Amino acid sequence: MTENAQAKETVAVSLDHEGEGPRTDFTPSVGISSEAFVHTEAAELLKHHGRNELEEKVTPSWLIFLRQLYQPMPIMIWIAAIIEGAIQNWPDFGILLGIQFINATLGWYETTKAGNAVAALKASLKPQATAKRDGKWVNLDAALLVPGDLVLLGSGSNVPADCLINHGTIDVDQAALTGESLPVTMHMGDSAKMGSTVVRGETEATVEFTGKNTFFGKTAAMLQQGGDELGHLQKILLKIMVVLVVTSLALCGTAFGYLMGMGEDGKEALSFTVVLLVASIPIAIEIVCTTTLALGSRELSAHGAIVTRLAAIEDMAGMNMLCSDKTGTLTLNKMVIQEDTPTYLPGLDQARLLNLAALAAKWKEPPRDALDTLVLLCEQQDLSKLDVYEQIDYMPFDPTIKRTEGTIRDTRTGKVFKVSKGAPHIILKLCPDQRVHHMVEETVSAFGLRGIRCLAIARTMDDDTWHMAGLLTFLDPPRPDTKVTIHKAMAYGVDVKMITGDNLLIAKETARVLGMGTNIQDPKSLPSMDAEGKAPKDLGKKYGKIIMEADGFAQVYPEHKYLIVEALRQNGFAVGMTGDGVNDAPALKRADVGVAVQGATDAARAAADIVLTQPGLSTIVTGIVTARCIFQRMKNFINYRIAATLQLLVFFFIAVLTLKPADYEPPPQPCEHNPKELCDAEFPNFFKMPVLMLMLITLLNDGTLISIGYDHVKPTTMPEKWNLPALFVVSIVLGMVACGSSLLLLWAALDSWNPDGIFHKWGIGRMSYGKITTMIYLKVSVSDFLTLFSARTHDGFFWSSKPSPVLMCAALLALSISTILACVWPKGQTDHTPTEGLAYGDYTLMPLWIWIYCIFWWFVQDALKVLTYWVMHKLNLFDINSALVVNKRDATNVHGDPLARHSVGLVEGKLLAAKVGEAQEKIAHVMKQEGALGRFSANLMRASANLAQISTNLKQGGHAVKGDMEDGVASLEQAVGNLEVATSDLDPKMRGEINPVLEGVRDAAERLAANTAAGLTGANTQGLSRNSNNHHPAAAL
Repeated sequence: MTENAQAKETVAVSLDHEGEGPRTDFTPSVGISSEAFVHTEAAELLKHHGRNELEEKVTPSWLIFLRQLYQPMPIMIWIAAIIEGAIQNWPDFGILLGIQFINATLGWYETTKAGNAVAALKASLKPQATAKRDGKWVNLDAALLVPGDLVLLGSGSNVPADCLINHGTIDVDQAALTGESLPVTMHMGDSAKMGSTVVRGETEATVEFTGKNTFFGKTAAMLQQGGDELGHLQKILLKIMVVLVVTSLALCGTAFGYLMGMGEDGKEALSFTVVLLVASIPIAIEIVCTTTLALGSRELSAHGAIVTRLAAIEDMAGMNMLCSDKTGTLTLNKMVIQEDTPTYLPGLDQARLLNLAALAAKWKEPPRDALDTLVLLCEQQDLSKLDVYEQIDYMPFDPTIKRTEGTIRDTRTGKVFKVSKGAPHIILKLCPDQRVHHMVEETVSAFGLRGIRCLAIARTMDDDTWHMAGLLTFLDPPRPDTKVTIHKAMAYGVDVKMITGDNLLIAKETARVLGMGTNIQDPKSLPSMDAEGKAPKDLGKKYGKIIMEADGFAQVYPEHKYLIVEALRQNGFAVGMTGDGVNDAPALKRADVGVAVQGATDAARAAADIVLTQPGLSTIVTGIVTARCIFQRMKNFINYRIAATLQLLVFFFIAVLTLKPADYEPPPQPCEHNPKELCDAEFPNFFKMPVLMLMLITLLNDGTLISIGYDHVKPTTMPEKWNLPALFVVSIVLGMVACGSSLLLLWAALDSWNPDGIFHKWGIGRMSYGKITTMIYLKVSVSDFLTLFSARTHDGFFWSSKPSPVLMCAALLALSISTILACVWPKGQTDHTPTEGLAYGDYTLMPLWIWIYCIFWWFVQDALKVLTYWVMHKLNLFDINSALVVNKRDATNVHGDPLARHSVGLVEGKLLAAKVGEAQEKIAHVMKQEGALGRFSANLMRASANLAQISTNLKQGGHAVKGDMEDGVASLEQAVGNLEVATSDLDPKMRGEINPVLEGVRDAAERLAANTAAGLTGANTQGLSRNSNNHHPAAAL
């Protein structure tokens, strides 16, 4: 016996009473038996190692709420509210406080409603154990176990800590921990992990690790890492807010200084400045975005996706990497008998072999284990055929024998024979025929290379000699919709990677069948956590390229899943992670979008951002599309909100500095109360609008804009990302047109007393200052809302996308209220500012002319917006073209970033390879023979490989991008065309099966070429429009 083997014979644990404290090294030793602790020794070890339970950091709910009140945005609102209170402007003070606490409450609710993953982990453990203390077996709280304790592990019991098996063999179900489909057989010296379940056998084991040092404990520690940083959407909103606030402070501060320099009353100037500041800062932006996300979460729930963190919707819209667990997510998580059934006795087929296998089980009783379930409950099994047999003896599975055996009597003939089933190498020991030995071993080896497992069945014949009957092959197969789902995800620019704890060969076979690439690696190429249980600092830099290029990883542990997600995130990818087990929880928590699939453990659901209520991944593609629609709605609102803010802010800034109403004051006019007397018109020194009017604009427009959550939008074909420079440029164009038209109208109204003025020439006549104020209120309200309808269509004209009825109704309601208020506003002073309804007096058509004026400038505004987009796309300004196809969230071009360059066309190349493979399978299935079509199929594959190689070469530094890609697409088009010609004489049904697949190849090739050219050169390639209907993924799938 070798030293290693001897080391596993016994496991020694003891206390070192000669040292300063308890022994902490429990490495298996030779020749020493495990002994039970006395209670004093156990207590000493408990003090040293701590309780055998998971550590959990809990933040009080009140502290979470308090934190919502001192974020950057709330601090700005506090400052404004304090100033409003200081100048005793109580209505504005109340409005600001209301907005402040609404925002805080929404943030608190979102934070606290998400599940506590560590608490769920703790709840999944059954805190009872059978341990030997003071020489006796006792049941005790598992939290009191210490390293070195002797515990009893029996069938049906949970493993209470990480334990070393002392002797014998047990089967342990680790599916929730590692994702392995079948129970794992553990022998002497193997480690059974806390949280797993013993399903067969009984043994004594020695506790190796407890609490935070266990497999479970390390999982809990990873769950609590990195949870304090701002979310992506919060960062984006904060950037936007900083730009707007800095601009507002600069312009308002300049205006305040100007007014003070002109000798205005300090309190009046301060009041105006603060009101303008509050009106210009989009304090409701967070409320509207949160509401839009909440409405979107309801839409997702209708498709079977429950959102537990609203900001995850925005992350899902930008997700470009999806790491998926295999077992139970991509596959059915149940073993299924495959068609391949090698037999070694004459007259046997799969049906008869399944009957034989059932005879080696208790077929009249419920299945006892996974293999019995596989044999007795499979679709191909017909148990009625066994009515003619009687089982006179049965030998159940035993860890030492590792097979089952039934002694059977045929009631028709009275003959008695035996049947046994088990692992091939075990069953072969029964069979003397060496020729069959070689055949079976070669067959099993060949299946093993494909990750297919085998169950061997043997029976005795008349001479009581065992003969190998055959092999049943089984596999945890992919879900029926998984392949289509993965290809759809790829068509939407999302690279899908398989991350599984299962066997490498099984993972490769599953990936091959699903068409997601076979570059599946083991964890040898991955790092481990450092001594403090944290990810290496150089993780992303050192391992990013390896992980990005891999199609998946197998035989990984939870820390590997966590590190894969973390490495991708550090390199700027928006990462989604799906899973269902405890082993997935840390990665689910760390991912930008953690998705717990149907049937997930409590820990996985608590760690996830989205919980699926329907099986498989198909709901995720629906979720991606829905999330991108929600993103579009949010971006439309933010585009509008920036434009509206700039319109209001710049309008008042310029008006204060250049349009002094007192300079246009008319000569004294007959007084209203006594026409015989003359009264001064009293035009003020600077133009301002009553606070109430400004608040009405904000509340009516932003309040009704919650309806944008129901707007009609088109999902993009690539992951979404925020191009803030381009967004601000478009918003500035929209805002400046609206601002310029408002300034022009204000000047014309102030100049209305001039006989040579525009109003006089157009027959509108003179306007009192009160009507000028109300007119500007109406103009700003109308143009504000019309700006939204221009902002929501991006590079298209406002009529290119029909708004939803809900949005239209909300707009009509808000605009109707604003128009009615402008018509009937009481004449007098509002906030010390003259106001008067436009419907009063002799001339009552002013509201109509304001509407016509706004609509005219709306057309101008929309045309300039389209022109701005055209120029940006033409010149690739702000990387507006390349940003779409560089498949990293934080990159807009490939310059100086090797991973960004490599990401261009990566998913499209995989999709093309998958489509070509699918086409070849379809052709082989339809034709069933060699011939000319087979040669065309080979040409198709070569053309596809050539195009992919061109893309790779260009990313490595090639220059002639467009011409090379066009040549590659042309060769592939020719191969597809030749295939279509070759299939033209086929039966229409066959042709109908092949042609859609060929169309998918063509679309994938054009997409690869276009995206590669756009990503590397910034060209506005045809078909790359974000809202293109011609290249929508759904069309090709």
